[in-house]
Amino acid sequence: MDEIKKLDLHDYKPLREIVFEHLRESIILGKMAPGERLMEIQLAEELGVSRTPVREAIRKLELEGLVIMIPRKGAYVSEVSLKDIKEALEIRVSLEGLGAYLAAERIEDDELKELMKKHEELKKYADNKDVEGILKKDEELHEIIFNAARNSKLIEMVDSLKEQVQRFRVSYVSSHSQAAELYKEHKKIIDAIVNKDKSNAKKYAEEHIEISKKHIVEHFQSKSKKDL
Repeated sequence: MDEIKKLDLHDYKPLREIVFEHLRESIILGKMAPGERLMEIQLAEELGVSRTPVREAIRKLELEGLVIMIPRKGAYVSEVSLKDIKEALEIRVSLEGLGAYLAAERIEDDELKELMKKHEELKKYADNKDVEGILKKDEELHEIIFNAARNSKLIEMVDSLKEQVQRFRVSYVSSHSQAAELYKEHKKIIDAIVNKDKSNAKKYAEEHIEISKKHIVEHFQSKSKKDL
């Protein structure tokens, strides 16, 4: 496990929520590896908090599938299988396509402005090879598109897959041509949405996830061979 910094507790949120978000981010960004044990006492000391919010955060992470509890052994970061990756991304392809298709029809002007703004911010992070920044802006872009689709059921389905997909995207962004191609892929989707071109918005959104799926699977398989 990479070193975890103490938390900034100057926040309006409950302490358990701050700890949860911090641990969740650490797992998603790979700072806590699959199979790694989460020790309450150690984490509490490193984060500068008591054991109670750590325990509560671990329970919430278990509900989201990021942590598994093994009887008489403790809590561990959940493993990720190639099957999990493929299945999650196969579903995400269809959801992204539908989201972009509907957004091209229903997006409002203020959302379009925000979408283009986030896209330019993504480019800045990509130019600086800032993986955490790229991931954040990429997620914000997709959220704007899905919200613009005006379909609550679609958003619920996307949210149910979000945690699984997030863990895979770190390796994708880290190795995907320094994220320059990621910027170009988003531009095609955004241009289609701006032009109210529903068919191409759907097509480019699906292509974007298919490309990410290819890179993620290749990275996973390469890593698995190295671990043997």
